[in-house]
Amino acid sequence: MILVLWDIDRTLLYVGDIDRLVYREVFESVVGREPEVLPRKGTGITMPLAVRELLLANSVPPDQVDEFTDRIVDLLPKRLGDHRDRLRTEGRLMPGAVAALTAVQRSPQLVPSVVTGNLQESARIKLEALGLVTYVDIEVGGYASDNPHRPALVSTAQRRAGRKCKHEFNRGNTVIIGDSLQDVRTGVEGGAHIIAVASGTTSAEHLAEAGADHVIADLTDVDLLLRLIAKVKA
Repeated sequence: MILVLWDIDRTLLYVGDIDRLVYREVFESVVGREPEVLPRKGTGITMPLAVRELLLANSVPPDQVDEFTDRIVDLLPKRLGDHRDRLRTEGRLMPGAVAALTAVQRSPQLVPSVVTGNLQESARIKLEALGLVTYVDIEVGGYASDNPHRPALVSTAQRRAGRKCKHEFNRGNTVIIGDSLQDVRTGVEGGAHIIAVASGTTSAEHLAEAGADHVIADLTDVDLLLRLIAKVKA
């Protein structure tokens, strides 16, 4: 069996500026003023780390950063959920996402889940809004709500999937499919093969240089994707 861990944003779907809108709204409700600087787009860092960067970039006193980080992180999923209608109307699927997810889900030797910088509930909200949640086992994934250090999420997902499937997952039978340098780093440091998808803000060349095992332009060539996944145990 092979554990297939999908990244979400810019790999399977794209929600435009809705994430940044949510950061803006929650920052204002907790800190009491509008942020002048918002998190960078497409970095792939976990939400708790993005919140810390947001607070520091907006001159929040260091002795308040930990408290405000916890409060903002707690509020993010609910505020994202308040924008479900916008997610449905403004969000879009990445090219080939549904066909690729379907092919992986239908393969009896593949276990599809996610590893993401999103909090678990935020991930669920996005996947549900774009009609993708049924293609992955969301309960065995790795999320920023488990650990803000993204490489640690691989072993979290491996343990959860292992308990459910009664099978040991490790670097030799785990693959991450994602678009960012953080996805590549997660696999290299966390213990997984990496199929990088150049559908985000990082070029194919930079993804390869960072250590991706394979780089593809997008998810539209499903046969190629399945062949690359199969190479994990070859």
